[in-house]
Amino acid sequence: MQKYDGVIFDLDGTLWDAVKSVVSIWNDALESVGIEPTLNYDELSKCMGLLIDQIFDRVIPFATKEQRAKIKERCLSTEQDYLSVHGGELYDSVEETLGKLSESHRLFIVSNCQDGYINAFFTAHGLKKYFEDYECAGRTGKSKGENIRLIAERNGLERPVYVGDTISDYEATVEAGVPFIFAKYGFGEVEHYEAAAERFEDLIEIIE
Repeated sequence: MQKYDGVIFDLDGTLWDAVKSVVSIWNDALESVGIEPTLNYDELSKCMGLLIDQIFDRVIPFATKEQRAKIKERCLSTEQDYLSVHGGELYDSVEETLGKLSESHRLFIVSNCQDGYINAFFTAHGLKKYFEDYECAGRTGKSKGENIRLIAERNGLERPVYVGDTISDYEATVEAGVPFIFAKYGFGEVEHYEAAAERFEDLIEIIE
C-alpha cells in the first residue's frame, strides 16, 4: 500500500516564486490610492501563505478601509492577466518531478490565494495536466485547513499529505489532520514536519 494516496501542494514558495511579479503589481496598486510604493521582495515574500487581508495588516496597516478595497480590486483585476502571460519562477525540476509523481500519485493544489491565481499558474507554465483538482481561499472563503479537508473529501482521499513552506501551511495541516512535508527551499521556517525537502526533486524519494 502506498504511504499517501494523494499529494496536495501549496503554490507560492512550494511550486513557484511569483513575488517579483506580484511586488510590481502591488506597488502600482498602492500608488493608485496615494500610498508610496515602497513594497519590496523581502517584505512581500515574508507574507506568502497569508490571506490578502493579513498581508494588508503587515505591509500597510495604516491604509484605510476604502484604500484597502481599491488596492484589492486593482490587484485582483491585473494580477491574473499579468501572471498568466509572464508567470513566475518555477523551482528547479518542478515539471520533471510532477511528471514522475503523477505516474503513481494523485496531485492537487490548495492555496490561500485569490480565485484565478492558480489558473494563471497553470496557463503560464502548462502544468494543469498534472493536477486533478485544486482549491483556494478566494473561491471558497474557507481556511487552508478547511480547503485541504475539502479537497480530500471531494476526491475520496484517505491518506493525503500536504507539501508547503510556511508555518501557516503546517498549522493548516494540523487543522486538517494530515501529515506535513516541509519545502525547505521556500519562504518560511518550520520546526515540526514529517519530512523535509531541500530541493523540489527530493519529493520523489520522500513520497515514493
